[in-house]
Amino acid sequence: MSKKIETDLHTFIKFWLVPLGIVFAIFVIEKSITGLIIIGISIFLALALKPLVRKVNNFFNKHFGKDKKHQTLSVVLAYLIVVLIVGAIIAIVGPVVVNETARFVQHFPETFETTFGGWEGINSFGRNFGINNLEGEISNALTGLSNNLLGVLGNNLMSSVSGVADIVMKTVLVLILTMLFLLEGPGMVENFWRRVGAKDEDGKSTKVGRRVVARMANVVSIYVSRQVVVAIIDGCASAIITFVLSLIFGFSSSLALPMGLITMTFYLIPMFGQFIGGTLVTLILVFSNPLAGAIFGVIYILYSQIENNVLAPKIQGNALNLSPLIILCAIVIGMYMFGLLGAIIAIPIAGCIRVLIEEYPNIKAARE
Repeated sequence: MSKKIETDLHTFIKFWLVPLGIVFAIFVIEKSITGLIIIGISIFLALALKPLVRKVNNFFNKHFGKDKKHQTLSVVLAYLIVVLIVGAIIAIVGPVVVNETARFVQHFPETFETTFGGWEGINSFGRNFGINNLEGEISNALTGLSNNLLGVLGNNLMSSVSGVADIVMKTVLVLILTMLFLLEGPGMVENFWRRVGAKDEDGKSTKVGRRVVARMANVVSIYVSRQVVVAIIDGCASAIITFVLSLIFGFSSSLALPMGLITMTFYLIPMFGQFIGGTLVTLILVFSNPLAGAIFGVIYILYSQIENNVLAPKIQGNALNLSPLIILCAIVIGMYMFGLLGAIIAIPIAGCIRVLIEEYPNIKAARE
């Protein structure tokens, strides 16, 4: 027995167009994911620079009186300060790393002879573990590694050139968009809430929405600013350790500042950045003096334990109120989704999600 089902045009359109619209939206997002990531990075950087812009603006207002022009001037000045600092770090660290690597290669035979006793010392060490010709094993391994590296470099030369050009273009876009978000973002947000408030009769939804967005922006600002403070302390500690070691072992004390900048920069990467920066500095110091590099590694490990368990918690003050388990899970998810960038922004995003969870009852009440 068959039945006839009748439906109106509105229901028919909703039944077919809504799924098609969802599929189309997914298709558009997938195709524009790179652009969305660039915009997201720019918004994140604009929020991170917000405290610095506020401080510069307060300085101008205090000494020159309140003026709307000071906001634009504060944005430009704060932006230039950050760009100049990043450029100075690259200009200082880059040549030092290249020079130390070249110097290590140049003096490698002498260092190898004095440290390990030459190939005879290496072979003697290998015989203790049952390897009669450790020199030959190392030579074969290095030959195979160099051949593989040359093959990979040869095959990917053109793609590397295009990849560098792509990175440069994306970096320029991020810089421009960050500046525009800093200049026009506050006005756009204010216009948005004004339009929403015009449709909100009692104003409760607008009030809750403003508070939620402000708290989420504050999460990003607090996290970045306090992370930078701890990173500066970490860099100063590395510079001091390197300077003291240079006085003891006789290598150039000019390495202190670049080594401090390296650990400071890498500390901004959550969880793993401190280890990466400490390892890199240790290797660079090994190029100058193997014993000094080893001592730096030991001292830095001890210092990092004090920093992570005493200094960092006091400075950051558990501002995001996230457990270590949630932080680690957020970093793992962010890293596997977006690589290094995902690991950097994972913690503030987790903090924003916590804000949404806490404010959900208020959001629900305002909607009802």
